[in-house]
Amino acid sequence: MSFAKAHLRVARPTDQLAAVVKFYRDGLGLEILYEFQDHDGFDGVMLGHRAAAYHLEFTRKRGHAAGRAPTQDNLLVFYIPDRTEWQEAAQRLEKLGYPPVPAFNPYWEIQGKTFEDPDGYRVVLQNASWTP
Repeated sequence: MSFAKAHLRVARPTDQLAAVVKFYRDGLGLEILYEFQDHDGFDGVMLGHRAAAYHLEFTRKRGHAAGRAPTQDNLLVFYIPDRTEWQEAAQRLEKLGYPPVPAFNPYWEIQGKTFEDPDGYRVVLQNASWTP
């Protein structure tokens, strides 16, 4: 089996579906790719970019508490090499009321900004290209 052409879905529960969608859609500029309601008691939204090989799925199960992020080092890292795009994304999050937070790992402070979503999970906007 080859993962070279796989599509990646990162899925996690939330107690604040509307607020989380607003953070990732309006703040990060992701598109809603799909939504569902009451699928075996779950509601969910998938966000990403249609041409990207990944998307994020956030779900809520009625009557179940998802809780907050377990640590400050649970990260989604977006490498954004274009400085203008990077600044615009950071500014959108700040305008929505999400100021940057100090990174748990100081490495992310060098070329990035870290933000906390409504559930306490952290997103790093790294102003660089990813290279191994």
